[in-house]
Amino acid sequence: MTAGPPDPTSRFSDRVQDYVRWRPGYPPAVVEALRRDLGLQPSHVVADVGSGTGILSRLLLENGNVVYGVEPNREMAAVAEADLAHTGRFHSVDGRAEATTLGEGSVDLITAGQAFHWFKVPESRAEFGRILRPGGGVALVWNLRRLDSTPFLRDYETFLRRWSNDYEEVSEKYAKPESLRALFGPAGWRERRFDSAQHFDLEGLRGRLLSSSYTPREGDPRRAEMLAALPAVFDAHARDGRVAFEYDTRMFLGVLA
Repeated sequence: MTAGPPDPTSRFSDRVQDYVRWRPGYPPAVVEALRRDLGLQPSHVVADVGSGTGILSRLLLENGNVVYGVEPNREMAAVAEADLAHTGRFHSVDGRAEATTLGEGSVDLITAGQAFHWFKVPESRAEFGRILRPGGGVALVWNLRRLDSTPFLRDYETFLRRWSNDYEEVSEKYAKPESLRALFGPAGWRERRFDSAQHFDLEGLRGRLLSSSYTPREGDPRRAEMLAALPAVFDAHARDGRVAFEYDTRMFLGVLA
């Protein structure tokens, strides 16, 4: 019998430490947009679905919100629990987008940071509609690395396509219009974009690379070859010992209809 596709919830289990150390946060403008476009208030309860290590949850907690971090990957959830439990307003939930385990009509806002492309959309829409209070909104957020805005990013893109396992398949899923239409329905959505960036030395670039689920895992012989090839890309473009990752932070916001 042919094995089915791997469970996407396990893709980051062996990459958690690199993810924690090297993945970017979200700019404060994300929360400002939630306030402006969806009426987010500190008193609101938020379900951060696919909350991972708590990167987006942290911003919401800083806004004063109670946050239920719904995360099926135990290794990633453990990091968020350790980092955010001290707030008293972060609650880690062993669930997923299609079955959050949260109560009916229990949250005012649903967020998903760097996660929606892994969801089964029809089932997630039904679950979101169940747990949202009337008028509650949904916000999907991605930090999307620019592919060709600098010579370094162009060469890094070529490098990824040379060495990754399923990079093209994964990257094509980000913010697909048909998936957004299936989630938000006829009311549609609004998009907001913000600029952000990270600057890496060679160690940081290596860690950022290894935090990506589409690069070869430990034990794959291609992993050592990939890492051996990385310094040439870095050396060709580093200025003052660093290279820059430029991002478009893209948000898609709306109310389910």
